[in-house]
Amino acid sequence: MKQITNTILMVRPVSFRMNEQTAVNNYYQKVMDTLTPETVQFKAVQEFDAFVEKLRSIGVNVIVINDTKITDTPDSIFPNNWISFHESGDVAIYPMFAENRRLERREDILDIIEENGFEITNVVDYTSAEEEQVYLEGTGSLLLDRVNAKAYCALSPRADEDLFIEFCEDFEYTPVSFVSNQTVNGKRLPIYHTNVMMCLAETFSVICMDSIDAKDDKKNVLKHLKEDKKEIITITEEQVTNFAGNMLQVLGANNEKYLIMSSSAYNCLTKQQINSIERHCKIVHSSLDTIEACGGGSARCMMAEVFLPKKG
Repeated sequence: MKQITNTILMVRPVSFRMNEQTAVNNYYQKVMDTLTPETVQFKAVQEFDAFVEKLRSIGVNVIVINDTKITDTPDSIFPNNWISFHESGDVAIYPMFAENRRLERREDILDIIEENGFEITNVVDYTSAEEEQVYLEGTGSLLLDRVNAKAYCALSPRADEDLFIEFCEDFEYTPVSFVSNQTVNGKRLPIYHTNVMMCLAETFSVICMDSIDAKDDKKNVLKHLKEDKKEIITITEEQVTNFAGNMLQVLGANNEKYLIMSSSAYNCLTKQQINSIERHCKIVHSSLDTIEACGGGSARCMMAEVFLPKKG
């Protein structure tokens, strides 16, 4: 089993904007009254293209799919929430909280992945859970330690515990669930996705332990990370608001490892945190200011990792 991959699926937006349907529990989204929708879309595409260019320049195989104007999908730039690809040849399709995000799921994307030489043997579809208003938003909700067969999940309105356990049974992962909070208007409320407060790399984890309020949860998460010999690099709740938890480790040319993040994430890290990460791998960052502000997601959310076996 591999923990990191050289192939990433990304979706280039055509009508990116702040999604009013996700803003109800994604407290990182901001209303940008000063910009026209056209400007927001223009800036998002500029950021997207520059980000893809950076990934390709280090040897990452990026499969770019163009979004379509047929559906209203302002968040299509974050495909990791509706699909995940596994070394077994399985693809999982996930139930989404926002109704307009469900339109992002496209059969033709599976065809394009296969045209790129990958083999899909089975599709595991959890989307019927939406009828019960139960959600689990892909690798936004699930942080998969593929090597040690563990799945970390911060429970929230977008990550249902029972469905999480069902996923773990289907894919043979040990579940590690907890609650991760942020302060919103003086109240502690669940962070909408696990991958906002935690990143799981091959030999380390970047995590906001301060967001896990329950002592038992904290102890359990630490126990599992230590058991698997991950160096724990802690970040603050303030750094989480700059998307310092929303990072992904990828494989570039010559099996070189990189941690990918946004420039706002990089700029809020301390020298010590950067040194800790760079002991494990190089860092690549790209400016995603518009995407972060309107979408409430960052670099990790934009990349769906492809672990499928190659054909033949």
